[in-house]
Amino acid sequence: MELFGISYVEWIGYLASLVLLLSFLMRNITTLRYINSLGCLLFVIYGFLLDSWPITITNGAIILINIYYLFINRKNSES
Repeated sequence: MELFGISYVEWIGYLASLVLLLSFLMRNITTLRYINSLGCLLFVIYGFLLDSWPITITNGAIILINIYYLFINRKNSES
């Protein structure tokens, strides 16, 4: 399946890149981490569809880091 001669897999990659770039425009670090996680999730899907483990593993790890700082580290600093 293609749109404008570009496969749906490539569209996912372009969307992931756009969301990731937009995340770095955020001033609030919490918002940045949420949007960045969404971009990374799209990259995980993209990497999985391409059967590219470096893309999948790296972005999966970034999601885990974002989760840590959004939820786990926040709880520790509130105590």
